[in-house]
Amino acid sequence: MITLIGKTLAEEGLKFMHYGASAECEACRFKSTCIDSLEEGRMYVVTEVKDTEHPCLIHDSGKVKVVEVERADIEALVDTKKAFEGSMLTFEFPECDKECTMRELCFPEGLYEGDKCKIIKSLGKPANECINGLKLSLVLLK
Repeated sequence: MITLIGKTLAEEGLKFMHYGASAECEACRFKSTCIDSLEEGRMYVVTEVKDTEHPCLIHDSGKVKVVEVERADIEALVDTKKAFEGSMLTFEFPECDKECTMRELCFPEGLYEGDKCKIIKSLGKPANECINGLKLSLVLLK
């Protein structure tokens, strides 16, 4: 999909989280291309940078570039029994209120409870064991 990103950020491979529009975006004539095509709370990756630039009130360079993006693949921990490459799963957050070194992988930014995901790669066992005793595997989700 096509969107706009700050000129200084426009690089192939850049991952970014879309947090929503700023107040200044509401009156911008490029809003439908820039903001409306993205879903708030999702992680994206830039796949192509175009030559076209437009003015922008919120980016530090005062310019945005046209880029092509797609949803980024996301690393996450899932139940080992479900961690098979190529399989589909409904993503579920674990029942856990503890802070640990793996929390960001159990509750990855860019995924919502109930998202339908495909496991595109199994990355093996996590660096640490779950403090709740859950059997988890690290995977790459699309």
